[in-house]
Formats: sequence, C-alpha cells, structure tokens
Amino acid sequence: MISGETMANDILKINALKNTRSRQTVLHIIEDAAVSLTAEDIYAKAFQNGEPVTLSTVYRTLSTLSEKGVLLKSISQDGKTYYQLSSHQHKHRLVCTACNEIILIENCPLESLEAELEKKTGYTINGHSLEFCGICPKCAKKAKNKA
Repeated sequence: MISGETMANDILKINALKNTRSRQTVLHIIEDAAVSLTAEDIYAKAFQNGEPVTLSTVYRTLSTLSEKGVLLKSISQDGKTYYQLSSHQHKHRLVCTACNEIILIENCPLESLEAELEKKTGYTINGHSLEFCGICPKCAKKAKNKA
C-alpha cells in the first residue's frame, strides 16, 4: 500500500486536484479510519491532530473529493452522511440503532450482484453502499432487562 502522504498526493494528482493541506488532512484521516466517517468526525480528528482546518473547509473538501469520485458518500438511517475512500476495499456496516455501535462487514456480499447487474444493464458500476440497522446484543439485553 502507498504511504499516507504519497497516497494522498497520487489521488490528488490523478484527479487533477490542487494539492492542499486540507485535502491531504481529509484524505489521511479517511484512509486511517476503520469505519466511514462524517464531516464532523473528520473535523474532530483533524482538531485532535492539531491540523488548522475549519468545519466548512472539511465540507468543501468532502464535496470536491466526492464529485471527483475519490470518495464514496452514503446517507445513513441516522440522517448523517458518511464518507469513505472509493476503492475495491470499500466498507459495509452493521449499525446499532440504539447506541450507534458500528461493526464492519469484512467481505462484500454484493460483488456477484454487482457483476450480474453490469452484465445485464451494460452499466459500469463504480460504487455502492450497504448498511444494515438493528439492535446490538448489549442494547437488546438492556431492553429485555427493563421489560
């Protein structure tokens, strides 16, 4: 895998985007994340890392990177928009609707469906998102104990 700085530089260069500190910061944070992140999550991590970036800059950067296809964005059941790198290593999630715990689904259950849809429709599919929502075992136990 390409190192963080080189990866960000390459992504920006390939997509004909100016290499700015805010774009570097956002790409590094998203690359290092185990789960998809919201703009607020990215801003908080940048702040923790001492990066001089504003929330509005994070939103503008996410918008630009999404428009160029660098990032996949998905709107979750909680109404928030989550971002992840657009790659073959995309992430699917299982989210608890009570405590917001997130578990990553390691293997993509949609790869064969995606290939079949491409074959049937002639589309070139360049991304998808999948999120399952439910109650985690801890929250289910708490609810059962309250009843």
